[in-house]
Amino acid sequence: MVKAFKKSDILIGLVFFLLFISIGVVFTINFRPLYYLDIKLLNIPESSGYSKEEIIANYNALIDYSSPFFKGSLSFPTLTASPSGIQHFKEVKDIFTFFYGLAAISLITAVSIIVYKARKRDISYLAVSSLTSIILPIIVGLLLAIDFDTSFLIFHKIFFKNDYWIFDPITDPVINILPAKFFMHCALLIIAIVLICSLILYLVYLYFKGKSGIKYRKSQYLKI
Repeated sequence: MVKAFKKSDILIGLVFFLLFISIGVVFTINFRPLYYLDIKLLNIPESSGYSKEEIIANYNALIDYSSPFFKGSLSFPTLTASPSGIQHFKEVKDIFTFFYGLAAISLITAVSIIVYKARKRDISYLAVSSLTSIILPIIVGLLLAIDFDTSFLIFHKIFFKNDYWIFDPITDPVINILPAKFFMHCALLIIAIVLICSLILYLVYLYFKGKSGIKYRKSQYLKI
């Protein structure tokens, strides 16, 4: 347990949380095997009427477009898309681009903090940052477990100022290959990544705490 910590440690904890959540989002966006697995688990070919190969081709086109490094417009290999649907995916891309930027900024900030604290021989922030990073994912995880549909709706209300995310399967058939449970699995993966990063941070704290304790005991023995 942490006996004492500075108020600034909580702010540092926020920096690490932003780093972990942005890493989780960026990793999940690019972790295509999750969707490939869900194609089978969620029976997407049967529910959508498209072949597995066609589903993968259109999904890959969407993910390629969502990258901030992709230049050009969104074009699905075999699916049609309405202007409002294209606009929605542009807004989604903007959100993903924000998380890429957040990951870079928070990483640079976190590294700077680590270097500064190492010179001060201060490790208390590691434990505080770990605990701070765990709280929100646990709350979100509980909300998802209680009522995913409502949580999903609230998420869209917060991040989007229009209703373009409400797709018509006729004009935007891509929605047929993007079931809600897939997004739930994405959310769970992001939460898992944040929790794993938080655990690693706490283990690092315990490691350095143990080393400092050993050095302290050795210095005591030398004085005897």
